[in-house]
Amino acid sequence: MNRAYYSNSVGKFLVEDKSSILGKLTHNNQFTLEDLQRNTWEEEISILKSELRGFKRGYILFEYTIPRMGSRIDNVLLLDGYIFLLEFKVGEKYYPKQAINQVFDYALDLKYFHKESHNNILVPILISTKAQDEENTFNKSEDGIFDALLCNQSNIKKTIESFLLINEDRDINYSDWIESQYMPTPTIIEAAQALYRGHNVEEISRSDSGAINLGVTSKAINNIIDNSKRYKRKSICFLTGVPGAGKTLAGLNIANERHQFEEEEHAVFLSGNQPLVDVLQEALARDESKKEGVTKSLALKKAKSFIQNIHHFRDEAILSDKAPIEKVAIFDEAQRAWDSSALSNFMVRKKGVLDFLDSEPEFLISFMDRHSDWAVIVCLIGGGQEINRGEAGLLEWFDALRGRFSHWDIYVSSKINDIEYTKENRAEKLLSELDCKVTDELHLSVSLRSFRSEKVSDFVKTLLDVDVNNARHLYLELSQNYPIVLTRDLDKAKKWVQKMARGTERYGLTASSGAKRLRSFGVWVQSKAEAKNWFLNKDDDVRSSFYLEDTATEFDIQGLELDWTIVCWDANFRFVDGQFKYFNFKGTKWQNINNDIDKSYLKNAHRVLLTRARQGFVIFVPFGDDRDKTREPAFYEGTYKYLKSIGIKEI
Repeated sequence: MNRAYYSNSVGKFLVEDKSSILGKLTHNNQFTLEDLQRNTWEEEISILKSELRGFKRGYILFEYTIPRMGSRIDNVLLLDGYIFLLEFKVGEKYYPKQAINQVFDYALDLKYFHKESHNNILVPILISTKAQDEENTFNKSEDGIFDALLCNQSNIKKTIESFLLINEDRDINYSDWIESQYMPTPTIIEAAQALYRGHNVEEISRSDSGAINLGVTSKAINNIIDNSKRYKRKSICFLTGVPGAGKTLAGLNIANERHQFEEEEHAVFLSGNQPLVDVLQEALARDESKKEGVTKSLALKKAKSFIQNIHHFRDEAILSDKAPIEKVAIFDEAQRAWDSSALSNFMVRKKGVLDFLDSEPEFLISFMDRHSDWAVIVCLIGGGQEINRGEAGLLEWFDALRGRFSHWDIYVSSKINDIEYTKENRAEKLLSELDCKVTDELHLSVSLRSFRSEKVSDFVKTLLDVDVNNARHLYLELSQNYPIVLTRDLDKAKKWVQKMARGTERYGLTASSGAKRLRSFGVWVQSKAEAKNWFLNKDDDVRSSFYLEDTATEFDIQGLELDWTIVCWDANFRFVDGQFKYFNFKGTKWQNINNDIDKSYLKNAHRVLLTRARQGFVIFVPFGDDRDKTREPAFYEGTYKYLKSIGIKEI
């Protein structure tokens, strides 16, 4: 992939005809070229030709593409071993905060995801062409990114020369940098937007040897779909993966690739996670409306055909006896589909449908089975993610296939029998009497949620399982690149995430839905955050996560992620005498949870909360209050001491 629309040595750029440069930019532009963009390029070329005179060394790139962000850096200048990122705001008289964040975000993206930038120095520069001179200071962070420098069209050269005067030359191979691997791990929101814009999964996912290549998994599923279509078969495949391994990304990629109306091969991504659906639909609609100029309502209507709530899909089946328009259905977190009892109760209460006996897996397979020729179901299976009563687990899917749908071809991950997915030692029952094709490519084993460390989910598992020795070992390993800290002061926690976040990195306040006695700290889980505003709105909106006012629970945040999180830990999940104890707050007091299934839901809620941060998190455990019987200090002290015993640093 040619990452830049134009690239050349600075010396050759300075002598090349302006129209020739513009022609190359135009030729490599993938989008409709508007007069405004052409005029902007002409202005940039003229300014840089003037300001870079005297620099016979170095290399210049125009429109350097970052697929993960759906953006292009106006210019990259490689000079004396430094990587200068130039973002132009032609005609701008000020230095807007949004623009400063934009160019700094480019630096962060390259530092994290561009291999040849990992150990090099990045210098972001915002150029507001008509702004006043600004006195710059050259402040560098530990990871080698300078604070954004502010320039106008007349002092770019002066600023760069001043920088080079006090910073020694470094070695950098221009060819290696330009040809370097780009290995991003996008948020699921960024991934959905990038795929929707037409990027492929290889462009927006890591491809290094340390991670499973999502392209391999996508290819395996596409082969299953192609064979089903060619031989008129009905197939179901089960994709497993550790938390954050890219199951949802793989599913979105398949839905996007097979969403081909002209071939009557409609695909849909289905999830019972309403906050996830709301956020992704809204993110796609906002992005398309902004970039394509269509109305928000039209863009949202289109997005809803691509990503749907699984319950709406099910309701359509009830209203008609026809086959769905979709030939390929991807079910996210399929192990959380409802069992027959939960679905029957819901259908009676909400829909007035009597004598409904199917489980959700059985009914959904029957809906796709209405096709007379072929159909494919892709089930995305996570371990330790069940957080609600009535969630069926895998056995319901295989029971349905055994009972009514033995004519379906079944493809399973090689890890499908792991206890993490089967639960309650029922592995021998899961696949009995079924002819399954085991496919190694249907398992994603490496967590990609945190690009700083792949062992966050392992650490969280040991912490929750009270595997202290392994937890200590993993914490020491993690803390080198992925900060996890502890505090008894919520204000300190808020200041910590605000300090750690740079550019537009997102942070937010989280707690379990049962954390009902943190209300005195402003952590009010009963007041529901609106997910699409919390996850998508900017830092000037009080409804956004940035304000640290609305709290997201496991139900709001499952399947999504932030850069930095505050995990608020209440007395519903407390550490006592070497083990976790489980409580539910009802009325005026805490009550013991004795049911094993309900215990697992509470434990999984904390697993979800502790694996939402891409870069690091702080755990807030309050002191408690002697005057409040529902917040006695003893309720919290055991948890605090346990976390400290693992080695978690207190701030």
